Amino acid sequence: MIVSNSTILIYLAKIGKLNLLKVLFKKILIPKEVFSEVVLKGKELQHPDALVVEKAVEDGWIEVKEIESCGELEEFGIDAGEAQAISLALSVNVPVLLDQTHARIAAKAFGLKPNGTIFVLLAARKKGLLTSEEYQDQLEELVKVGFRMIDEVYLAAVRLGRKK
Repeated sequence: MIVSNSTILIYLAKIGKLNLLKVLFKKILIPKEVFSEVVLKGKELQHPDALVVEKAVEDGWIEVKEIESCGELEEFGIDAGEAQAISLALSVNVPVLLDQTHARIAAKAFGLKPNGTIFVLLAARKKGLLTSEEYQDQLEELVKVGFRMIDEVYLAAVRLGRKK
């Protein structure tokens, strides 16, 4: 089980790999604000990935949880979805998936060890769910659909994906 923030769901859905979360972690918890950001707002904006995430919620392997954000998280200047994701991970004592640097800093300040989208792809690669070539293709797809990462992170991700 793991808690996820919006970007991981959005980008994995965009590249057709949302199911990796189910295979790797069985159950994904998301706070209500993340559901609102990804599914409700996504559908308003006619983003196809919103429908993919909504289907996973309907199928029951992504579970929406009601949670109030820990007030101290506001000091980090993170958005409501990030604050609720961190608060949810703390409340159920499970890892959290976050991509944004400031949200990761906040999570670390609360004793969590956050990971992100690339971690999910790398975990899938290490478990043999993706070949080295498929892993590389997925990294390229992420960039094509707007996922931002600095060159050093991309190169490190490529290197790590060559190892199994």
